[in-house]
Amino acid sequence: MRVLVIEDEKKIANIIKKELESQSYEVDVAYDGATGYLFAQKEGYDLIVLDIALPRKDGYSILKDLRDKKISTPILVVTAKTAVEERVAGLDSGADDYITKPFAVEELLARVRSLIRRTGEEKSVILKIEDLELNMITHKAKRGDKEIDLTVKEYQLLEFLMKNKNKICSRTTIAEHIWNYNFDTGTNIIDVYINHLRQKIDYGFPKRFIEPIRGIGYRIKSDE
Repeated sequence: MRVLVIEDEKKIANIIKKELESQSYEVDVAYDGATGYLFAQKEGYDLIVLDIALPRKDGYSILKDLRDKKISTPILVVTAKTAVEERVAGLDSGADDYITKPFAVEELLARVRSLIRRTGEEKSVILKIEDLELNMITHKAKRGDKEIDLTVKEYQLLEFLMKNKNKICSRTTIAEHIWNYNFDTGTNIIDVYINHLRQKIDYGFPKRFIEPIRGIGYRIKSDE
C-alpha cells in the first residue's frame, strides 16, 4: 500500500512517515502543497494524508482540484483547527476523514487502516498470481494452503514484484521503492531479502515465481 503525506512541518511529516513505514506502507512525503498536488496526480496512491495549512497551495485547494479531476484516492485531512466549520469545510471539499493536531499516532494509524479497509470493500485487497496470494490489509501471504508470515520489508518487496508481474524490476528501481535511497552497487541487501522471500514462497513448491535476471534485477514470472 502506498501513502502520500503532504505536510510542511518536517518533524510531523517524518514522524508520520516513520510510523506508517513500520506498518509496511510505502510512503512518499511532500513538504508543500504544489509538490504534493503534483505527486497526487501522477502516482497511484492508496491514501493521502493531507495537511490544510500548506505553503504554495493550501489543502482545501488540493482537495477541490483532485476531486474535480475525478481522482478518488481516500484523503485523511490533518488540521490544527478544531472549529466545526473548518472540519465541515474539509469534508465538503472532498476529504474522507479528518484528524486534528496534536494527535496520537495510534489514532492516526487507526484512521488510515479504516479508510483503506473502506476502499478495500470496493476493490480487491488481495493480489493473486496463480496459487500465490497477498493480502494488502493483513500483510500475510498464502501459497496454496500454506500461510506465510512476512517481515515488513519482505511484504513490501513481494507487493512491489506482484504489482509488476512479468516486468523486470531493476535493483535500482527496487531500492528506490522499498528502501527509499539511491542504489549502492556495493551492497547486496536486495539479493539478501530476495533470497529470504524465495525461501518462503518458492522453495518446496513445483513452480518458482521469483526469477533473477542476471545483471539487472528480478521479476515475478507467471503464465497467466
